[in-house]
Amino acid sequence: MEPATRQLIYVSRDPSAELNTRFHQRGWHVEVVGSARDVRRAVRAGMAAGGLLDLSSDFQPHEIAAFESCLTMPNVGWVAATTPGQLQDAALRRLVRDYCFDYVTVPYSGDRIVDSVGHAYGMISLGEPASNDASQGAEGEMVGSCDAMLALFRSIRKVAMTDAPVFISGESGTGKELTAVAIHERSARRNAPFVPINCGAIPPHLLQSELFGYERGAFTGANQRKIGRVEAANGGTLFLDEIGDLPLESQASLLRFLQERKVERLGGHGSIDVDVRIISATHVDMTAAMIEGRFRSDLYHRLCVLQIDEPPLRARGKDIELLARHMLERFKKDASRRLRGFAPDAIAALHNYGWPGNVRELINRVRRAIVMSEGRAITARDLELAEYVEIVPVSLAQAREAAERQAIELALLRHRGRLGDAAQELGISRVTLYRLLCSHGMRHMEGEPLVTPHGELPASVPHL
Repeated sequence: MEPATRQLIYVSRDPSAELNTRFHQRGWHVEVVGSARDVRRAVRAGMAAGGLLDLSSDFQPHEIAAFESCLTMPNVGWVAATTPGQLQDAALRRLVRDYCFDYVTVPYSGDRIVDSVGHAYGMISLGEPASNDASQGAEGEMVGSCDAMLALFRSIRKVAMTDAPVFISGESGTGKELTAVAIHERSARRNAPFVPINCGAIPPHLLQSELFGYERGAFTGANQRKIGRVEAANGGTLFLDEIGDLPLESQASLLRFLQERKVERLGGHGSIDVDVRIISATHVDMTAAMIEGRFRSDLYHRLCVLQIDEPPLRARGKDIELLARHMLERFKKDASRRLRGFAPDAIAALHNYGWPGNVRELINRVRRAIVMSEGRAITARDLELAEYVEIVPVSLAQAREAAERQAIELALLRHRGRLGDAAQELGISRVTLYRLLCSHGMRHMEGEPLVTPHGELPASVPHL
């Protein structure tokens, strides 16, 4: 029997004792978990691991969706177990296709699934080991080694030690929710729920009920009691994403909750004590929003006790290439051929592009390039960034020479090769112009008939 050195993350609501025993017999150390949070905690050490995601057990759709962030961890090889017909669901099919090495359908052979997980683990183990270099920073699922990201990691660790509200500001696509998750998982509330709500994605007339819940019969269609997001986060962390888009009427209700720490469900008659930590985030300029009356200043100052600024991707220097390679490793199984990395022109384009969509845009471009690439390396064209390929660096002397040559060429074109007129326009003597023509190898332009067969200047030549 093999020594039990390989780790298996077994995600299931109803784990099979027989399968568990079979894995142990084949040399696996099995850790059974039942939630996305437990998965992240189990694999945080960074060692290669096998993963069995038992989708045939009773996971709700929102729980399955929460697993996506876990399945993207680069050091776990996942295999899914599904029921017959379960993959007809488009979201589930995408999850298995994008993140799992293989899947099996129940009822399955124990040996078949152990072999499949072993293969997935083996493929992950072939990847490059994690660097032990202290300059390579990481905080949970966040990757970065530039000064801005190392400062962000330090801030995360500091604010996680307190229970005060945190306000995360930054452009769209910079990973504000990952920062919120990292703070929660390093806090004293790590074992309690982390509940996110996108304040900009829920219609205003539904936001109150989403935040605070409702009682049965509170309105037409309220057939049963619903617990609001605030109450669901009791004991843990409530993440209010895009708080800058919160309607004014909901701002008043949220402020009242922050003052009283109690909620009242719609249609209810009693208050419920709730203990949550609030982390909020937005890409909105909050100073402008308060001046324009779109956001209450009293609410903002309650939310923004501790502030973290998420750096945009364009300010992260060498991290751009680091993240691109990280994404390539994560999604390279989508390629029709084995990719060996990024071509030099792609690396140049990655650094020259401004990344208005930040990390989210980088992920999308790399994933699209993995699928569309026809070569062994991803090029700037595959990334749709061909126009951002780096221009060869030039010295100041070379730049001056090029500008001088262009000025002389345009003057001669405008004056149809007449040296005297061109020299006068350039503010130099005819002798000096002749000497410059010789030094630049442009003697062929002297007195050259620069007219079309119709007696006109070429269209590219500007008229005086």
